[in-house]
Amino acid sequence: MTHLARSRFPHRHLLGIAQLEAEDIELVLDLADSYVEVQRRPEKKLEILRGFTQINLFFESSTRTRTSFELAGKRLGADVVNMAVQHSAIRKGETLIDTAMTLNAMRPDVLVIRHADSGAVALLARHVRCSVINAGDGSHEHPTQALLDALTIRRRKGRIAGLTVAICGDIAHSRVARSNMLLLGRLGARVRAVGPRTLVPREIASYGVEIHHDMRRGLEGADIVMMLRLQTERMQGSFVPSVREYFRFYGLTRDKLRHAAPDALIMHPGPMNRGVEIDGEVADDIHRSAILDQVEMGVAVRMACLDLLTRDRRPAADGDGFRPEGG
Repeated sequence: MTHLARSRFPHRHLLGIAQLEAEDIELVLDLADSYVEVQRRPEKKLEILRGFTQINLFFESSTRTRTSFELAGKRLGADVVNMAVQHSAIRKGETLIDTAMTLNAMRPDVLVIRHADSGAVALLARHVRCSVINAGDGSHEHPTQALLDALTIRRRKGRIAGLTVAICGDIAHSRVARSNMLLLGRLGARVRAVGPRTLVPREIASYGVEIHHDMRRGLEGADIVMMLRLQTERMQGSFVPSVREYFRFYGLTRDKLRHAAPDALIMHPGPMNRGVEIDGEVADDIHRSAILDQVEMGVAVRMACLDLLTRDRRPAADGDGFRPEGG
């Protein structure tokens, strides 16, 4: 039995990167590395979660994340149910608790939840008997996105510690930015937050990041350039003069990218707004862009999370998890 098969994840839920130690993060990344190889073989289906039920409960619309979690569960052998409730009137805490009671009666093993309100996923987790994975809650956290970004960086660069990562754009409304700042800093990267003053709140400095309002200075020598979209659906009021002005000063172009390291990787959590936060030519650069790698790593990371969170409920006879040699 391998080290990965023996390892235990010391958490019942995955609600945010804030709860994880560096060792927890490395465990997820190491196991996800093995699942990348599973995805690349002709027979991708495993039986690790046979008999387990996974419910994907999305109160916000999503294609990429929901599909990734669905694929991850099915490739592990789970029964996966998608509940798209983004148009539901369920918003208040009392109603969420009622929802939790209903879900308990269905006896799922894992709930994957996305919600527009920060803290809503944690509230549900306190009232259900199964494991909960946060698939994004308001502007708070998106832990599996940060984990897949870290796996992408580690596989392309060979390490995370010592790298300079520039996270650029709408920091204020981005749960991806917050989770990445926590994770990358915890693993020893130097992190910069780059964007206009209206979109980079001063309190972000408490995450241990450098703040830059000049794009070129913020990209200087960066090993990773992580672009974020303008989340206009979360904005109340005017944060940028216009999309054209925003792209002029903060959109990633060839000219701005020259200030980063010569081999800097370009990342984006998607969906991309070409011509707003990133130029299409830069996004499609096959040598520099890791955007499609991020999509592939997303399924592997979510497989690892589902595996680790269910190990204490699986018979010891199954080996307590995936064994890379396929035994």
